[in-house]
Amino acid sequence: MPWYEIVFLSFIQGFSEFLPISSSAHLILVPVIFGWDDQGLAFDVALHVGTLLAVLYYFKSDILQIFSDMYKSLKFRKAYEQSTLGWGVIIGTIPVGLVGLIFNDFISEQLRSPLVIASSTIIFALVLLLGDKFAGIKSEKNITIVLAVVIGIAQAVALIPGTSRSGITMSAAMLLGFSRVAAARFSFLLSIPVIVLAGGLKCLELLQSQIIVHWGELLSAVFLSGLSAYLCIVLFLRLISKSSMIPFVIYRFLLGIFLFYMFV
Repeated sequence: MPWYEIVFLSFIQGFSEFLPISSSAHLILVPVIFGWDDQGLAFDVALHVGTLLAVLYYFKSDILQIFSDMYKSLKFRKAYEQSTLGWGVIIGTIPVGLVGLIFNDFISEQLRSPLVIASSTIIFALVLLLGDKFAGIKSEKNITIVLAVVIGIAQAVALIPGTSRSGITMSAAMLLGFSRVAAARFSFLLSIPVIVLAGGLKCLELLQSQIIVHWGELLSAVFLSGLSAYLCIVLFLRLISKSSMIPFVIYRFLLGIFLFYMFV
């Protein structure tokens, strides 16, 4: 794979994974628009590893506290400060896991088309706009199991390419009264088990295949996607603490219109 494709795709994955604009849509469409060969399964795995390392590093203190409080909640049979948040992340992952296992083949074969991506890009721009309008003041520490399930069900919708996992979970959280920053932080924490599951499935496929692995390309992809994803998390949280989601709503509308122009 040429070096410029590695760099471009790594940065696309790193920045779009945690923004409400759909990383899967961009990774599907970029090779189509530029006439590049598909990046392949091994490269996709490397990109997922990079973004996973980025979110784990950014939230390392939170994750350690969450695990500590979850352990104490099991040991002493009562809730601690962040134990409910931890259980919420786990339970909120169940819907997307079930839907992914049941409909994986259908989604891969029937929904990875430019028309579907263009339509969902615009439709869920409207959902993001609605969520931004109703953003409240709750923090991620106000999460309950019921709210986590609702956000988790919304996350399952993101299996439709172009929806954006982060976009739909942030939208759902804001509609439930969470602030923009809290919605984003919970969405990022919720991404950890999802990326692990998605990356694990891709790793199994990779091990069962006869694909030749180019380790230099993969390590470059891990580093570049991880670096860009970390920068994205930092900058995005800083931006929405002072502003709204409107720039991303506008971007989604423009992207959707462009996709309809190009492919329909």
